[in-house]
Amino acid sequence: MRMTTFLTLLFVLYCAEAGVLLLFAAWSPVWDRTVIQFPVAMLRGMMLHPAFRGAVSGFGLVHLVWGAHDLHALLSRKARAGADV
Repeated sequence: MRMTTFLTLLFVLYCAEAGVLLLFAAWSPVWDRTVIQFPVAMLRGMMLHPAFRGAVSGFGLVHLVWGAHDLHALLSRKARAGADV
């Protein structure tokens, strides 16, 4: 396995893990308990706002799509290389 293939697979794995975490973390009870402990009320209010939570979830969705795109590109590149042999 070439180093670029290995690094691409690591990036895809990172995107999958970060995407799932960001997609669901902002809506979990752990988020509420952690944010309530912030000493700055304005920051606490912003992080508990549904629009901010949606932005965090959207960023997670971007990670998932990016990882899927890179995985598709890697697999199609490997399929083309296998067909040329």
